[in-house]
Amino acid sequence: MQRIMSKTLSFPALRVPVFRNYLFGAFISEMGNQMQTVAVAWQIYELTRNPLYLGLIGVANFVPIMIFSLFGGLAADKLDRRKLLICSLFVQTVMALILFYLSQTNQISPTLIYLILFFVATAQSFSVPARSAIFPNLVPRQFFMNAVSLHTLQFQSATLIGPAVAGFLIAGLSVSTVYLVNAFSFTFFIVSVLLIKVPVFNHDKIVAFNLNSLKEGVKFVISTPILYSTMVLDFLATFFGTATILMPVFAKDVLQVGPAGLGLLYSAPAVGGVAAGLILSSLNNIKNQGKIILGAVLLYGAATIGFGMSKFLPLSIFFLILVGLGDMTSSIVRNTVRQMITPDHLRGRMVSIMRLFFQGGPQLGEIEAGFLAKVIGGPATVVVGGVGVILITSLIAWKNKSLRNFHHGKDDNLVT
Repeated sequence: MQRIMSKTLSFPALRVPVFRNYLFGAFISEMGNQMQTVAVAWQIYELTRNPLYLGLIGVANFVPIMIFSLFGGLAADKLDRRKLLICSLFVQTVMALILFYLSQTNQISPTLIYLILFFVATAQSFSVPARSAIFPNLVPRQFFMNAVSLHTLQFQSATLIGPAVAGFLIAGLSVSTVYLVNAFSFTFFIVSVLLIKVPVFNHDKIVAFNLNSLKEGVKFVISTPILYSTMVLDFLATFFGTATILMPVFAKDVLQVGPAGLGLLYSAPAVGGVAAGLILSSLNNIKNQGKIILGAVLLYGAATIGFGMSKFLPLSIFFLILVGLGDMTSSIVRNTVRQMITPDHLRGRMVSIMRLFFQGGPQLGEIEAGFLAKVIGGPATVVVGGVGVILITSLIAWKNKSLRNFHHGKDDNLVT
């Protein structure tokens, strides 16, 4: 009877209480985080009216990734991941409260915002590997693909709701209100992490705080073709295709829809992401993962071109939905493969290296987009980026046969 029930449930991972608690807290926190992303971009553009300063947001976010990401991954493999996650979430809560206070008292400035973002990104350099390393231990292995899809679904739902709410809060109340809401959202996640119980693996004997441990993580990634090939693809595609940082330019100058419209633009990709999560979470097994990854990234690039060329809000939203569909389809498949083929004692370091590519690409892309938009304008910058995504993906598909033909199926215990 239990087997029959598990087969009939569309979302078997939700049967696990510890996963449900984690998913709820992550959703509330991510919604607040997405709201703050919109608020920061809008506030910077309001203060400066210069897309170049939007690009500097990428600098503030990327520098800590370069400095601390590998150390964050090593800490996640060496220390208690649950405690590490709680501490880093507390730091992010404090930073949100500081943003609220400075904005409420009119002491805010671009320089202060960049400094706070630096500390937030530093905390995330430790929280992201800890979260990702904990995640595979929340559900039985046979539910993992479903859990990844549901986690992506909650992330995209938060990305859908958060920016829209932020836009209306900014228009109806103030930017500072968004920062206060984000601070409260972190407390929900902290409580949910406190409530979950996960296995504590003692890796002290095989993981040490030294250069050799860092090298071990890098060596594992380099020696696993599907890891480094998808990371390189991820980095280059997001570097060229990142259009998010220019959303205030489109909302204010191209589409002329104000902060409420800005929230809709930020939310639109999440609609496609939710669709990707629903579709993939209903599948028990996915074949030909390499081809799916490449096809999804090509869709991402083509839709980015369409968005850059659009001058009509509904059409822009349609293309952004396709952007989210392609991006999240690729992301779910990539992340499932990466987690399943990585030993537990290396997961933190694998994720930290992945983050250098996964978030380094968009952050550097934001810098590039901000500078290029200053020269040729926002729409042309986005179109050029979309063309770059298609060209680089086609080149990688042609040159990398192992990625093109990659398949990790039931016999390999990817999903069972």
